[in-house]
Amino acid sequence: MSQKRVLTGVKPTGTVHLGNYVGAIKPAVKLINDARDCFLFVADYHALNAVRDAKELKESSYSVAATYLAFGIDLDKTVFYRQSDIPQIFELATILAAVTPKGLMNRSHAYKAMIDKNTAAGKTGSELDDGVNMGLYTYPILMAADILIAQSDIVPVGKDQIQHIEMTRDMAGSFNHLFGETFKLPEFQVQESAGAIPGLDGQKMSKSYNNIIPLFETNKRRQKLIMKIVTDSKLPEEPKDPESSTIYQLYTQFGTEAEIAEMKKAFEQGGMGYGDAKKLLAEAVNRELEGPTELYNEWLENRAKLDELLDAGAETARAVAKDTIRDVRKAIGVKA
Repeated sequence: MSQKRVLTGVKPTGTVHLGNYVGAIKPAVKLINDARDCFLFVADYHALNAVRDAKELKESSYSVAATYLAFGIDLDKTVFYRQSDIPQIFELATILAAVTPKGLMNRSHAYKAMIDKNTAAGKTGSELDDGVNMGLYTYPILMAADILIAQSDIVPVGKDQIQHIEMTRDMAGSFNHLFGETFKLPEFQVQESAGAIPGLDGQKMSKSYNNIIPLFETNKRRQKLIMKIVTDSKLPEEPKDPESSTIYQLYTQFGTEAEIAEMKKAFEQGGMGYGDAKKLLAEAVNRELEGPTELYNEWLENRAKLDELLDAGAETARAVAKDTIRDVRKAIGVKA
């Protein structure tokens, strides 16, 4: 068990699907429960860069909270809260902005991706910033404030987010250099990735491709969606390549070792049709998700209890945040 504080945030951005579960939620829950203590927050202000509907943001925030509770995070050592309930985060973001070079923000992956997209569309000059709001541009500063306010030691990230932790260390280092040692420099821990989880059409599972299997469905509905997975025309007796099969790739995430080995053998030697394989996949998925789905629905039906839990987490998080911002204010010469 790690003796360091782990911090992780989750943006509330719509329907959660199997790809999210395998790639992010499942490993995050394991990391949280293996840590000495963890700060887990619903990153509702980060979501504001893209979500423009108040009802959607509110519902998605509840959904994210219910999702992690459904999969059994250890509340005895997890401080679970909404980002928006910790005002010190936003004060710290303002302070960090004063010691952060604009050039650092220019190198942000998210910002550069928008510039590249506009360049590919033939835009030039000021048009290169089309679609870029200041929330997206300064996203790394707010993320740094999330991390530093909680005195975090470790931040689990995917490989594509390592840059954000490096930027956080740069900002904290600049502040410490100017005003004295105030922040510890957090470390990143790359989460083991299951790779791209295929959707119904074989492409990466994504809402933008309309090929997802939602995480919280009835068993019957999940099986119906799984039966729609696109396959080739090979007959049951024909050998099949398991590595190129969406069914098998998903099965590796939900079946037992013995079950996975059995399907692989049946695919390679022939003797299993796609219909039977899909039924086996549906059984394995439903076996793992049936219980969490019931808990998820129970939490969503009791939002007062959800609010009570998140409010209690926010109270604990604010106590830590107040200590941090007091030290920061003293360091810069502002009344603490």
